[in-house]
Amino acid sequence: MKISYKQRLFLYFAVIFSVFTLCVIVLEQSRDKKIRTKALEQKLDAFAEMVYQSLQNSNQQIDTLETLLRMFPKNIRVTLIDEEGFVQYDNSIHDVTQLDNHSERPEVKESSKTGTGTHIRLSASNNLEYIYYARKFGNRTVRVALPYDLHTKRLLKTDKTLLYYIAVLMVAMLFLMNYITGRFGKSIGQLRDFVTTSHKSELHGFAFPNDELGEIGLRITENYRQLYVSKKKIDIEREKLLQHVHSSEEGICFFTSDRKVEFFNSLFVQYLNTIADGPDSNLSAVFTDVAFDEMNRFLSAESENFFETQIHRQGKTFSLRVNLFEDRGFELILNDITNQEKTRLLKQEITGNIAHELRTPVTSIRGYLETVLEQPLDDEKKKHFLTQAYRQTMILSELIQDTSLITKMEEAPHTFRKDEVNINQLLQTLKEDLTLPLQEKKIDMQWKINDDLVINGNQNLLYAIFRNLTDNVIRYAGENIKIRISKYNEDNDFCYFLFYDTGVGISDESHLNRLFERFYRITEGRTRDTGGSGLGLSIVKNAVAFHKGTITVKNRKEGGLEFLFKIARIKP
Repeated sequence: MKISYKQRLFLYFAVIFSVFTLCVIVLEQSRDKKIRTKALEQKLDAFAEMVYQSLQNSNQQIDTLETLLRMFPKNIRVTLIDEEGFVQYDNSIHDVTQLDNHSERPEVKESSKTGTGTHIRLSASNNLEYIYYARKFGNRTVRVALPYDLHTKRLLKTDKTLLYYIAVLMVAMLFLMNYITGRFGKSIGQLRDFVTTSHKSELHGFAFPNDELGEIGLRITENYRQLYVSKKKIDIEREKLLQHVHSSEEGICFFTSDRKVEFFNSLFVQYLNTIADGPDSNLSAVFTDVAFDEMNRFLSAESENFFETQIHRQGKTFSLRVNLFEDRGFELILNDITNQEKTRLLKQEITGNIAHELRTPVTSIRGYLETVLEQPLDDEKKKHFLTQAYRQTMILSELIQDTSLITKMEEAPHTFRKDEVNINQLLQTLKEDLTLPLQEKKIDMQWKINDDLVINGNQNLLYAIFRNLTDNVIRYAGENIKIRISKYNEDNDFCYFLFYDTGVGISDESHLNRLFERFYRITEGRTRDTGGSGLGLSIVKNAVAFHKGTITVKNRKEGGLEFLFKIARIKP
């Protein structure tokens, strides 16, 4: 016979409440009995105290107890026990010498440990059942006992009134629980009917009771409706995803766990035909072509959920990624990374150039310092070698600073703060910084710039443009020359600048288009002799580009180099 939900619920509550009620009754009865027993013990303790005080007042004369005992209840029994457990006096026994040693009596033994002891048992002396109470006084124990008869038992008997009250209350609560579980079971039954009979067309036609479970039923109905709407949205999003995959710049193909094609885009087929030995619309070629051997070994192992490798075919480089799903299905992603690889190789080349440029000053510094440390040199030669080492450290420091500046301009241009920069003041500061090298080379530096010309740009990068152009002239253009700077045009967006010198220029104009390349040298000896990092003009080009401008260079008819560049300005 199947028990209904209501019956099970009532049974659970009834068992729980019955156990709780029983625990309350047991606890209350135990507590009441303890209270009554404690009260009786206190009464017996008072008798024991009176016996002890009587002995104290009569200098331990036991005979005097007879007078005291006449004042006690007739059925009370008083026993005096010495330290070794022998009975000295017992008002219910005439010849105490016939009594056994009482040291092992439970109440006496307990009083020796805690000071008092209580026990209910049958007396071995007169075969009467007593409730004994013993109290330790120095080297003597006073034991007082009452017959454990009907009167004493009645004193210790607990009150049954509370028990009856709890029993009546329990019956009433069971009726109440039966009513509550009935209503609860009815709601559950209706909810069950809804779950087993409702369909999409009936989601709003089912009547639920006006209670919490009825509210749950309505919420479930609403959740069914939302689920249906969500499913339609998911279908729409799936279509969007498929459109995205079709228009993706990566070739994507999805496979089931048994390697059957689920979905793919046209770019995947295009890349596959480039990689495979021959054009084939059958996508299973990824499991047979030797180019995918490494991927197939990964799929066979199934030790990880992600795999990535590169395939080199037909002069191109392809990235292949595999993502394994929980159901052991997977997706393949092919991407043409030929251009990215070229960029990576270019960065490697730049890194090699930097290492090459660092090697020369570091080797020179090491050589100079080893000479100073290992060779016996006079002070003048030591100073010479240390000076050369210091010069190389300056070259090394300049190379590191310039490399860092170019990298920062290319990879983190947003970190450069823009302010209003007065170009005339900037050139004045530059000339003051380069006063000594300009005087040594007898270079006349002048400019024709309005005092109020302001550029919205980065102070340090604008300074680097003019500083590196000027340093280039000082190092390579020769002596007794001129530097001229001017603004030859402007519009709402840009200011156009001219920077030229009257030096030696560059005789072979094929070098002009490569002057802005990193570490490019017209001749190896020219840079080594005059110093410099080989990055100055590259910094100029990047700094101009940061300010939305461009720069070109050409030889002047009169001699020297001429740089034309534009920089974005503040709009009025």
